[in-house]
Amino acid sequence: MIERVRGLASSAIFARVAGPEGAGRRDRIHGTPGPRRFSPADPIWRVHADPSMFVGGIRALLLQSLHPLAMAGVDQHSGFRGDPWGRLQRTSGFIAETTFATTAHADRAIVAVRRIHERVTGETEDGLAYAASDPHLLRWVHVAEIDSFLRAHDRYGARPLTPPERDVYVAQTAVTARLLGARDVPQSVAELDEVIAAYRPELRTTPAARAAARFLLVHPPVPLAVRAPYGLLAAAAVGLLPRWARLPLRLPWLPLTEATAVRAGGVAVTRAIGWAMTPPSRS
Repeated sequence: MIERVRGLASSAIFARVAGPEGAGRRDRIHGTPGPRRFSPADPIWRVHADPSMFVGGIRALLLQSLHPLAMAGVDQHSGFRGDPWGRLQRTSGFIAETTFATTAHADRAIVAVRRIHERVTGETEDGLAYAASDPHLLRWVHVAEIDSFLRAHDRYGARPLTPPERDVYVAQTAVTARLLGARDVPQSVAELDEVIAAYRPELRTTPAARAAARFLLVHPPVPLAVRAPYGLLAAAAVGLLPRWARLPLRLPWLPLTEATAVRAGGVAVTRAIGWAMTPPSRS
């Protein structure tokens, strides 16, 4: 009975995150022989295979939205409100390809995304021009994402990284960022912190950013049956945001609650996802 419940939960989670083509993509990513950039012993593999990525992903979207040019590109081109699960599936597929797949498959995925970026251009409501291929914007999206994944793994990961492993993780994720077109990508945690601090003068709230936060946190695109566990993931993600990022998005800062109830809820839901996604042991 327990294994049947595990199987049903695993199938439901995988279907949402990976989409209808997920099974075939998974087999190709993990089953294709050939050289790979990273191995199961690498920090990037450990972080990107951990359920804490669910928390990190929500935090990354909230943090990324504070750059008005990056948010304008997402708001005007990604269709995340009309097809949020499709965007999640494309993003998770790209992370899986560039982390676990052969180098050839990873490079193919990177080329495909670069071609999409070349078509994503426009203007903000203030008349500022943006392009998704802009190395400066690419670096912002990267550092906001990697900082979020790393902090979520530090807090909720099954096996947190040591300080040297955290630096290796930042350096390993920089490989894909550079291939996508970002420049001056951080190679250590200290450099990551410095780069994020340097972007702060450019960050501000916009109607699109606030709407995205409401969409993710108040009106999430999830069935009623999973609203409660999603709420725990979302609360855990907000709890990992720095104070300076919350006021622009009109998000609360509740240090006592976040240190107790929110943290306990985040641990519970990520452990439950990890249990559901782990194949049963065989004697």
